Amino acid sequence: MFSGFFNYDNPVWRFIGKFWDVIILSFLWGICSIPVFTIGASTTAMYYVTLKLVRDEDGYTFRSFFKSFKENFKQATIIWLIMLAAGLILGGDLWFFLRVFKGSSQFRSIMIAIFLAFSFIYLAIFTYVFPLQSRFYNTVKKTLFNAFFMSIRHFLHTLGMLAIDVVLIIVALFYFPPLMLFGVALLAFANSYMLSAVFKRYMPEEQRDDGEMRPLFADEDGYEDLKMEVKNDDDTQ
Repeated sequence: MFSGFFNYDNPVWRFIGKFWDVIILSFLWGICSIPVFTIGASTTAMYYVTLKLVRDEDGYTFRSFFKSFKENFKQATIIWLIMLAAGLILGGDLWFFLRVFKGSSQFRSIMIAIFLAFSFIYLAIFTYVFPLQSRFYNTVKKTLFNAFFMSIRHFLHTLGMLAIDVVLIIVALFYFPPLMLFGVALLAFANSYMLSAVFKRYMPEEQRDDGEMRPLFADEDGYEDLKMEVKNDDDTQ
């Protein structure tokens, strides 16, 4: 009985091992995000690892993180800068109508409602865009569009992930501070269970479990080229 319990393949130890990986990921994400403009690449790499964790794929956390960080750096950085600019604009508009605007209260309420709706859409896109970048090959424009499309099409999953994130943040800040040890990677890990189920729907049956990145909504010809590119990259490592 005890030999089975201390076996690494025991579900209990595998579950504990995943949370240790989450702590490592939180540390890696924090260190690699210090320059700020690298947050997109760090977040993409973090989701690359957490999506592998929820699929029970064996691998080295450090190696997988930096592999994704390097491969996605350019495109993830562009996406991050676009999202950062959009977030600053939305935040500035909300602050203006909440704190500065002194005109009609009715107009003020309408504008606040509009920008709150845009903020929800922004958060929904943010929830999907970096996981998509970590899992699929596409252009920046296509990745942003797919993030918006998925957030609407899988609205219940989107609400579920946002609700879980809010609950985890509240619990960590006000009820169980040690949870902050897991950092932002805990949110990514929790989200990855729903994201993995969603992403699986966009992969052909025979290619769902091979662990490779796939183009989302890509044409047939481009699909073959991208698949070959991934294989060559893996062979050279």
